[in-house]
Amino acid sequence: MNSKQIMRIFEDTAYIRMGGRPEEKQTAEYLCGKISELGLEASMEPFEVPMGDLEEAVFQADGISIPCKGYMCAGSGEAEAPFYYLRSTDACSLRQCKGKIVMIDGYLGYWVYQDLLANGAVGIVSYDGNVNYSDRDIDARELRSYVHMGNKLPAVNINAKDAVALIKKGVTTAKIVLKQNEYTGTSQNVILDMPGQVEEYIVFTAHYDSTSLSQGAYDNMSGSVGLLGIAEYFAKNPHRYGLRFVWCGCEERGLLGSKAYCAAHEEALEKVVLNINLDMIGCIMGKFIACATAEEKLVHYLEYFALEQGFATKAYQDVYSSDSTPFADKGVPAVSFARRAPGNTATIHNSYDTMALMKGEQMVEDIDFIVRFADRMANAQFCPVARKMPDNMKDKLDIYLGRKRPNP
Repeated sequence: MNSKQIMRIFEDTAYIRMGGRPEEKQTAEYLCGKISELGLEASMEPFEVPMGDLEEAVFQADGISIPCKGYMCAGSGEAEAPFYYLRSTDACSLRQCKGKIVMIDGYLGYWVYQDLLANGAVGIVSYDGNVNYSDRDIDARELRSYVHMGNKLPAVNINAKDAVALIKKGVTTAKIVLKQNEYTGTSQNVILDMPGQVEEYIVFTAHYDSTSLSQGAYDNMSGSVGLLGIAEYFAKNPHRYGLRFVWCGCEERGLLGSKAYCAAHEEALEKVVLNINLDMIGCIMGKFIACATAEEKLVHYLEYFALEQGFATKAYQDVYSSDSTPFADKGVPAVSFARRAPGNTATIHNSYDTMALMKGEQMVEDIDFIVRFADRMANAQFCPVARKMPDNMKDKLDIYLGRKRPNP
């Protein structure tokens, strides 16, 4: 693909495509069409996802209504109680949550939610956006099933400007009303197989869904386009290892597509020698990174390979918050490629993530480098990456996936 064709794809997909919604399926069908144009045939593999249609979401502070969005899958309920801003998660601060509607900083993750439950909170308020931006956007967030595990508190999200105003005014009471219809919906992974000369294979992944405010050009139609570019290359060039491409649905809702894929294909994962994941490439600004959830030797290989190719790359060992993680959790060595831009030149998960952040020529350069690395792996006589997850990565996976509490 050339830069013009790439930018056309960004233009064609310049809409919000939340996981489990019709627009996400529309994008999956679009990707199947683009794969067909390459002379290849893909299939869609559906999986179930929890859904919720919000009917009412109310947040009042000292009797004044504040614009909000209710948390999807947080149930239906009502809470009226003293208002408390949780500035820190130390034991003393958490004890003050009992019987209160609690406002938190950041995302409502597993351990924060469990702490709020254990300390008797009756409702939750989060906030997003930026006090320095002109917009008053509010993200539609979700109480994920692995977070609540059946114990649901009513929760709403507000804009950061209103959150600051609440604390400045010294608000003392709050009320949340949440009504929604919850049900089981469907998302889908798009899968393309390209058999090789041996039974073992490499899995390429990228997600194509977006968050509730975002057109998701950078995060992550860029990675999805990258997979199309890699598939186009290997459709014309030999590869010893088999290749499987998985465009994942519902990544933004907790890696649901890649988790569903790994659960449905767990036995077949024994034949996967490597996962190559693309999440946010080709933006105008920023540095290129390679995050290896694998043995440290892969980091050094990536550094040497990048130098050999004359392509500036920062390689390191860690767990990347993307679709590589479920594969790594099953013991598959993984590397995620991204071009990470400074926050003041490109942001994600908001209305500013549009094709204006992207550069077709940079996409071509990034894809070309990934193709060269993939070609080296796909045509190796023996994939050099150890099929064993090192202990330090197992520990980080346990923390990331909520099985182990991080150190304070």
